[in-house]
Amino acid sequence: MKEIINKLNKYEIKIRKAVNSHLNGNFSSVFKGTGLEFSDLRTYQYGDDVRAIDWVATAKGHGAYVKIFKEEKEQTVFFMLDVSGSQDVGKDGSLKIDTAKEICGVLTLSAIKEASQVGLYCFSDQKELYLKPESGMKQAYNIISKMFRLEPLSLKTNLQEAIAFALNILKRKSVIILISDFLDKDYSHNLKALARKHDLVVLHIYDKREVNLPSLGIVPVYDKEAGKTTWINTSSRFFKREMRDIFEENSSELEKLCKQNKANYLSIESGANYVNSLIQLFRYRK
Repeated sequence: MKEIINKLNKYEIKIRKAVNSHLNGNFSSVFKGTGLEFSDLRTYQYGDDVRAIDWVATAKGHGAYVKIFKEEKEQTVFFMLDVSGSQDVGKDGSLKIDTAKEICGVLTLSAIKEASQVGLYCFSDQKELYLKPESGMKQAYNIISKMFRLEPLSLKTNLQEAIAFALNILKRKSVIILISDFLDKDYSHNLKALARKHDLVVLHIYDKREVNLPSLGIVPVYDKEAGKTTWINTSSRFFKREMRDIFEENSSELEKLCKQNKANYLSIESGANYVNSLIQLFRYRK
């Protein structure tokens, strides 16, 4: 565990330095983008952002008014981590779940260092682990330790129920980081609701074998979630093209859904350098 935490700290520092060196402003804006609450009204002045105009007050005819916001003392960052059987794919040491846990750990350290309250919900088709949002480095180490030691009780996935849990448990607007391979159906309605209520970041983890399966002839493939083995011809051009088309269609639909509902979307290949991908995400959020 000490080696894991040292590795995550190294990556977190690298990301923080990269973001701060390339952009003006503070790294904290990555997590505090929605940490504002209404404070008061004042008359409109030249140069004010027109999006801050309170049209209800302005319509009364006494001049234009803009809303004044103040930063909330604490922002809640809530991680939702898919730990179902489909995440257990890839090379040893760089499975999808390995990459997902490392990303969750790195971002947990980042959020805690910005004085945010951080919580975690690991799910399959049931609640596997829930840690309510708290602040402090003790919370960060608790999240990382329990997350990496977690042995899921179920191999199946239910994104719809997982999102419903978050919608019920989080009463105030939070930054939600949803990490999954999104190999599930019928979750789009709840995902839209989550994006409307919170500041949502979707991290889509995939393995390159889901896009380009190597030619190995006719081989048995075991579906951990379904618990059955299927024989497939990995050398078939038709099968390869169909597999790639299905993956690209699902990814495109997920990205489109996120954009339509103002959620951030980022796809990350398991085993690849996710540090650069996270830097790209943070630059976009700033």
